[in-house]
Amino acid sequence: MKVLGIETSCDETGVAVYDSSSGLLAQKLYSQVKLHADYGGVVPELASRDHVRKIVSLVQATLAEGKLSAKDIDGIAYTRGPGLIGALLVGSSMAKSLAYAWQVPAIGVHHMEGHLLAPMLDDPKPEFPFLALLVSGGHSMIVNVQGIGRYEVIGESVDDAAGEAFDKTAKLLGLDYPGGPLLAKLAQQGTKGVYRFPRPMTDKPGLDMSFSGLKTHAANTIRNEADDIQTHANIAYAFQEAVVDTLLIKCRRALKQTGLKRIVMAGGVAANSALREGFAKASKTDKFDVFYPSFEYCTDNGAMIAYAGCQRLLVGQTTEMESKTLPRWSLETLPAV
Repeated sequence: MKVLGIETSCDETGVAVYDSSSGLLAQKLYSQVKLHADYGGVVPELASRDHVRKIVSLVQATLAEGKLSAKDIDGIAYTRGPGLIGALLVGSSMAKSLAYAWQVPAIGVHHMEGHLLAPMLDDPKPEFPFLALLVSGGHSMIVNVQGIGRYEVIGESVDDAAGEAFDKTAKLLGLDYPGGPLLAKLAQQGTKGVYRFPRPMTDKPGLDMSFSGLKTHAANTIRNEADDIQTHANIAYAFQEAVVDTLLIKCRRALKQTGLKRIVMAGGVAANSALREGFAKASKTDKFDVFYPSFEYCTDNGAMIAYAGCQRLLVGQTTEMESKTLPRWSLETLPAV
């Protein structure tokens, strides 16, 4: 089965074709980073309009790259939620229109399920069950994954997501948008031990997380210390170190609680090299396996939506044409495959 995947949940327009027999056949991605940079964050109305401008040409380019035509496509997957309502409507409208015109089924995919299954696009693929750490600009959660659609969220951020805290702290440091990757780059110049930031909520039982207070601690430190590059690099190092340690402490606790021996890390923050290095080191001492998507699949993309949608279309699951997009959507409500 060949599935066309469309992702438009936020500020990236992603299109891909996934074949259940041959794997990923083609993909295209357009990022709106430059469009939103002047505003220091995503402007929803501008994002929606840019999706409208780009989506048709991206679908055409993806089909051309895969040497495919409409008659080769067996189904269409699109991001139904969660995300920005206007952006979601662009992708869902395009997907439903194509499904109707081409007379193929359509399936609305949960954005975080797409991230969660993104490592399946690479080899080796993680086997079920596993623990998923989903960390992005909008979400931070720990999920007990027993199979596709069999998800139990056992921990999540009670305020800012990890990626959101990265971006906000980067802005406090005077870095451009998007700040998370720039903060990580700045942290490479920092010195360990100059500052030690708190590891929020790690002294309390449970798996929930909080990063708002850590951001505030960084803001106070920035305000009270010297305004020079090395000081900022040291602060960036301490902030990143605190986030990595917090996520690792929570995941170690989750592994012990669930008895699982595999961790899948996904979402935009999963591209952070310090986070990957921290978990890789811990996996050797604690004897668990850790999987990450390729860097190109960490941020929003059409390939993860095409893959996730394909798994559901293969067992006959579809989404009705009159279905609505879901800006808020619990991962735990998805049907099992």
